[in-house]
Amino acid sequence: MKRIRNIALLSFLMVFVSCVSFKLGQRSVEVLGEGNPMDLSLMWKVRGRLKEDYLEKENIDDKKMSYGAISGLVDSLDDPYTVFLPPSDNKANRENLAGEFGGVGISLGYKEKTLAVIAPLAKTPADKAGLRAGDLILKIIDKRKNIDKDTVGISLDEAVELIRGEIGSEVVLNIYREGEDKPFDVALKRDNIVVSSVELEIKEKDGKKIGWIKLYKFTERLYEEWDEIMKELLEVKQRGELAGIVLDLRNNPGGFLEASVMVASDFLKEGVVVKQESSDGTTDVYKVDRSKGRMLDDKMVVLINGGSASAAEILAGCLQEYKRAKLLGEKSFGKGTVQRPDEFEDGSGLHITIAKWLLPGGKNIHGEGVSPDAEIEWNYEDNDPAYEKVYESLLNDS
Repeated sequence: MKRIRNIALLSFLMVFVSCVSFKLGQRSVEVLGEGNPMDLSLMWKVRGRLKEDYLEKENIDDKKMSYGAISGLVDSLDDPYTVFLPPSDNKANRENLAGEFGGVGISLGYKEKTLAVIAPLAKTPADKAGLRAGDLILKIIDKRKNIDKDTVGISLDEAVELIRGEIGSEVVLNIYREGEDKPFDVALKRDNIVVSSVELEIKEKDGKKIGWIKLYKFTERLYEEWDEIMKELLEVKQRGELAGIVLDLRNNPGGFLEASVMVASDFLKEGVVVKQESSDGTTDVYKVDRSKGRMLDDKMVVLINGGSASAAEILAGCLQEYKRAKLLGEKSFGKGTVQRPDEFEDGSGLHITIAKWLLPGGKNIHGEGVSPDAEIEWNYEDNDPAYEKVYESLLNDS
């Protein structure tokens, strides 16, 4: 009988362990999704050791640990554009795309995995301080916050968090610029950044009127502001005074793809603007919106530089391929992947690279950029001789 009781007890324990193991395994699958679950036992061991032995236990924050673990999971992909954003960073990103936020006015990206200025936004502290597209940010310094952070391996969300701060406070960026002998510091006073998406200036050259459209960024504001720009330009055209259009995409870091398709549709009669090739092999095609087409036959040049990125490159490359406009300036940044923003209940977000953008002819610009038809080097002064080349190309070329 005793032997039978022992066998029964052993059987019960085996069933119990099996049930527990099944539940734990099931929990792993539920947390991590279908497929083979990862072995997270080491992570739980590390967390346990920290809880038991870490000196300053009051600094242990389970929520921060959770966000840190998720960030590490995402960072392991080695894709600087696939990022996990805790709630505060995700909020800042939404403000950025809305066109209003606090900071110094820099659009950030990477050059060969080094934090870089994609573009200084016009009329912001970064622009006024002379920062340029392609400047590498080696260090972020904020004495008030006791921050002296090297940017090696830094994520975009962390860089944004460090650079942004209280309006009126100062942040110092240590910059490396190609052509300079050594890095140098740039002190920036933070301000409330409200960025117009687009501005129109009617310029006159040799008695001819030129519509100079400065398109700063493809934000939510552009959907309303673009129609106002077109109405103003149409008035000049209807009076028979418009000699040509300059679409200035210099230092435009991109934004909403649909907004760039909207802009392209005012200059193209028909055709594909961009193709989006996803990881599952499917391809979405974005075509010209035929309800637009307000500036189909006007002479036109497009200006680009190393700060023209993402949706700005798609627009420029599309107009170039259809030979609708001549591209002048410098090679663009080369950012041609698509990130889908996912929002979670706690306010955090995940930007995940899901596809790549292809120009109508099939070219992928990622890492390559768009090359101009004629190279122009800008010095960005009011008397910059490069502008004479722009006028000459627009007014004199057949």
